[in-house]
Amino acid sequence: MSTARTSSLGSHSSALPDYRRLFLTALFWGGTFVAGKVLAQDLNRPYSVSFLRFFIAGIVLTLFVFIRLNKLPLPSLQEFSAILLLSITGVAGYNICFLKGLQTDLPAARASMIVATCPVFIAIGSAVFFNERLNLLKIFGILLSICGATVVISRGDPKSLFLGQIGIGELFILGCVLFWTIYSLTGKTLMHSVSPLLLVAYSAVIGAALLFPFALYEGLIRDLQSYTIMNWIEIGYLALLGTVIGFVWYYQGVKNIGPTRAGLFINFVPVWGVILSVLILDEMFTWSLLAGGVLVFVGVWLTNRPIRNVSDASPAIPEF
Repeated sequence: MSTARTSSLGSHSSALPDYRRLFLTALFWGGTFVAGKVLAQDLNRPYSVSFLRFFIAGIVLTLFVFIRLNKLPLPSLQEFSAILLLSITGVAGYNICFLKGLQTDLPAARASMIVATCPVFIAIGSAVFFNERLNLLKIFGILLSICGATVVISRGDPKSLFLGQIGIGELFILGCVLFWTIYSLTGKTLMHSVSPLLLVAYSAVIGAALLFPFALYEGLIRDLQSYTIMNWIEIGYLALLGTVIGFVWYYQGVKNIGPTRAGLFINFVPVWGVILSVLILDEMFTWSLLAGGVLVFVGVWLTNRPIRNVSDASPAIPEF
């Protein structure tokens, strides 16, 4: 066996743990739609749940960063301003829209398919604001994804969108897409100077601080004693598996096998979201969800295919 062949096998073997972790990360992120749906309907406290999620996640992530670096690097004033915007959009805005959307009759599976279009809108924003290249195949992928999202949002009746019949749940989840697009484009400007995990840790802590007064007004202190064990398990799932472990494992994958290969696993998030919603929440698997989901999946894949001879860049990562 040649040395090159042996090296290739060794490299593949060493990457296997990363692939397993990335597969589980996609599963954890898909499961956040189920946990979020149950919490949103059981508690009806979007600010309180969002605060608790990121209060727990922020503490754990900050400790993780401190243990790894043996310090907590302080951002510059300019970096802090960008991190504040990340906290407002990716933490507070996204998660309030996420939980408010799931409070409605919008199925969790359908919500996961709408959120799955985030990379497409990030690609559009990157082309507009960062002059990133869009070839014909990527443009075709964008159009496919938008068509798929239209089928999913309209529940198979696109003309209803022009008659003002789009549901409030769908509008909130579209808010998630908007907030995460802004979050990702802002994060792109900081990735070269600030560690991605440090960005997530700081934005979680600041986001929790921003959400705290709203959670208090909503009745956080009064309601805590009424939370069931299952409610705390679901909040813990969102904080620890959906945020802490998900992001740590994802960024380990980006570091070890590259952003392009690691980014492919994001495509499995809506798949797991649909599977878990059908199995756990007993949601209906409709033809419009299947058809729209296929269009979204193919479109996102085409949009995120690397352009030949262009080096990998850190992908925009949807936080679920």
